[in-house]
Amino acid sequence: MAKLKKYNGFLKLFVIFLTLFFIFSCSPKNYNLTRIEGKQLTITEKNSQTPEIDNFIKPYRDHINKDLDSVLAYCPETLDKSTGKWQTTIGNLMADVCLAKGNPVFKAREKKEIDLCFLNHGGIRAILPKGNVTTRTAYEIMPFENNLVVLALKGDQILEMTAYIIKEKKPHPLSGMTLTIARDNTAKNILIQGKPLDNNTIYYVATNDYLANGGDSMNFFLKAVQKYDLNYKLRNVLIDYFKEVDTIPITKDIRIKEE
Repeated sequence: MAKLKKYNGFLKLFVIFLTLFFIFSCSPKNYNLTRIEGKQLTITEKNSQTPEIDNFIKPYRDHINKDLDSVLAYCPETLDKSTGKWQTTIGNLMADVCLAKGNPVFKAREKKEIDLCFLNHGGIRAILPKGNVTTRTAYEIMPFENNLVVLALKGDQILEMTAYIIKEKKPHPLSGMTLTIARDNTAKNILIQGKPLDNNTIYYVATNDYLANGGDSMNFFLKAVQKYDLNYKLRNVLIDYFKEVDTIPITKDIRIKEE
């Protein structure tokens, strides 16, 4: 009889153990992230040309290339930023186009007109070759995502701009303004839209957003009394212009001259 009681007690403990085991084993488990591992896979020319990858990319590549290589206009001679002391044909074109294409946008939004355009020589990243001009040409000349910006500058800042031009001795793209460099390296005969510079006038100057923020040490732009971002990429300015013309004009008028 004593053995039976002992057996029943053991059986009860065993049943309790099984019950607790099943309860805990069936309860939801909480997992915590303790480590993240990654592996860098290098895409080389060899594995990027596998048939699977190439077949997947090909339709997208063909579509992009078709758009980039579509002919928009014709250029009768090569325009190069390296030919010219104070101005270049491609610089003239860039500044003229930004002034011409930016003005309707600025006028529609602000009921004002852009007086001049001033860009940086280094912003032009490629030549405009003789022959067919394509969308790809615009991307090569202006690969950056810069927007066209208009700044309201006082006459004093225009004078700072001319001093910057003389000091830099680079053919920065300029449109809407002409000047003469005197023998003492100061600017004189400054004309904006054919009229003498007036220190009491506010002038609206088109440039890119990088320069508007003081890029290339153009700190005079930081003194603007008003800033207008046209949300118009310079690359798209070029593309829109190329679409409008059949043959690109070669502009060689003198905008900066020395005594």
